[in-house]
Amino acid sequence: MFRINRQCGLFVISAAIYAAFSSPLMAKDIIHDAEYSVIEAQNREAWQADNKQVDQKLKDFRNKNGGKAPNIVYILLDDVGFGEIGMPDMAVTRGYKTPNMDKLANAGMSLQRMYTEPSCTPTRVAMMTGRLPGRTGLNEAKTTLSGEGLAAEEVTLAEVLKEAGYQTSHIGKWHMGDIEQAWAQNQGFDHAEFPIHQQAQLALMHAEAEQSDITRSIGTDGSYPKTFTLDNTFSGVGGDMLTGVEARNGKLYEVGIKAGEKWSQKKYHEMNVRYQKSALEQIGKMAKNDKPFYLNYWPLYPVTFARNDSGEFKTLNGGSFTEAIVQVDDWIGEIMEELKTQGVADNTIVVVMGDNGTMVQYMGLSGASDRVYRGGKGQHLEGGVRVNAFVSWPGMIEAGSMAEDIMHVSDFYTSFARLAGATDKIPRDRVIDGVDQTGVLLLGETHGRRDYIFNYEQSMLKSVVKNKFKMHLPGAGKNPIIDAGFYDLYRDPREERPIDSIKLGTWAAGSFGAMIKRHMGLKQKYPDRKPTYGPVYGGVENIRPETQRLVDAFNAGKKK
Repeated sequence: MFRINRQCGLFVISAAIYAAFSSPLMAKDIIHDAEYSVIEAQNREAWQADNKQVDQKLKDFRNKNGGKAPNIVYILLDDVGFGEIGMPDMAVTRGYKTPNMDKLANAGMSLQRMYTEPSCTPTRVAMMTGRLPGRTGLNEAKTTLSGEGLAAEEVTLAEVLKEAGYQTSHIGKWHMGDIEQAWAQNQGFDHAEFPIHQQAQLALMHAEAEQSDITRSIGTDGSYPKTFTLDNTFSGVGGDMLTGVEARNGKLYEVGIKAGEKWSQKKYHEMNVRYQKSALEQIGKMAKNDKPFYLNYWPLYPVTFARNDSGEFKTLNGGSFTEAIVQVDDWIGEIMEELKTQGVADNTIVVVMGDNGTMVQYMGLSGASDRVYRGGKGQHLEGGVRVNAFVSWPGMIEAGSMAEDIMHVSDFYTSFARLAGATDKIPRDRVIDGVDQTGVLLLGETHGRRDYIFNYEQSMLKSVVKNKFKMHLPGAGKNPIIDAGFYDLYRDPREERPIDSIKLGTWAAGSFGAMIKRHMGLKQKYPDRKPTYGPVYGGVENIRPETQRLVDAFNAGKKK
């Protein structure tokens, strides 16, 4: 059997397990998780046949496209769980419609078993590095100053594609740290516009949200008396932190707010509108150049709470998130139309997906709900990590198709590299969790290369999915056969009725345990990176006085 580490509840073994289960190809090829090696050994011939078909399709496309690889537009929506976009039959339960995303889904493929990480930063890290967030040392979403971020040593998808000749642009949410090496323009993007933090700052930490009792602070912005306030930096005044920044000529500048100016819901809305305008401008600019382009467009909407920036309700639902989803749907329609206007729609891959489940803490206010899977943002339950994902590529991906093959957001890293002819740019000195799923995209359902998922909440492995079964890990010191929770995700998609251990645990505990042993054994050979630290807001040219006071207080707290 296996033993459990009583401190963190994870399965632990020696590096010898990894050696026993390693694929002979792994030393010279991309280093994938040990579980991949198990299924690769059984499916190698079929995958080689798929590779020949995929290679031929890509060759034919390039011949028609002047020898160029396809453009890539990747649209990642925040806190949008499964069933909330692109599924018109669900509109009756949602009270709103998303016609543009419905159209995109119908024009391409719907990935029915797309898994992400449970929250913003981990999902973005997984997509951009192709690695489980814990391997990078950046596995949780920070809301205020942290002095941490994505390490320069990580090789992002933007860097992979840029080396292969792509133009690269990032617009919108970034949320991968507040240190200089983590900035988007330092992680492979030619053009970058993004907020340093995220919507907890921009949409919650302002006066309108506090006055509506959506959030609370100690009132250092004047909302409450400061009778006993000694630390003016310990507050919920989001506007004192850096807000939106733009990279210009290698330097970073804050935009959209002046010294002494209060952040507001109006300014948050203006930021969203600015990012939409910039995304359209970037498509127009890059489409005119004789190089393929990669655009990350990660809107801040639909995450919003206060409603003073909007007029009439546009939906039967009326929730703050759902009204914003309708706005984002319009914007995605504009993106698709701009691709047509620029004459690049047929040679552009477009992906639209959520980054994790809905924020269940605000379900009443937001109008969103865990209508299909139980759980939401921050949780390893299916409702926290299952999202809609739609991929369109005219003439290459079958219109109106669906795939139930299990996929993880990190798979886009490896798959986009393959589609771009840049697989050789992927590093070979670290574990890459993303697997090449171009077979699913170009050949259809059942051509996937993943039947497993490891679900973490920050550094804690909480559950494992294998095919249709899911095991919730038992607590420290618990018996894995008796105390683990086993679920059949087709019979019990909400994970509410654990299977009696006598029916499943007698064989599944050992099989799941072997998976976890292999997974943890690989960490012995390729240890997780420790968190990467640096000066807060390093490299920003125009820090406001109120922001500098926050930084000074943060730094004072680090002194011995």
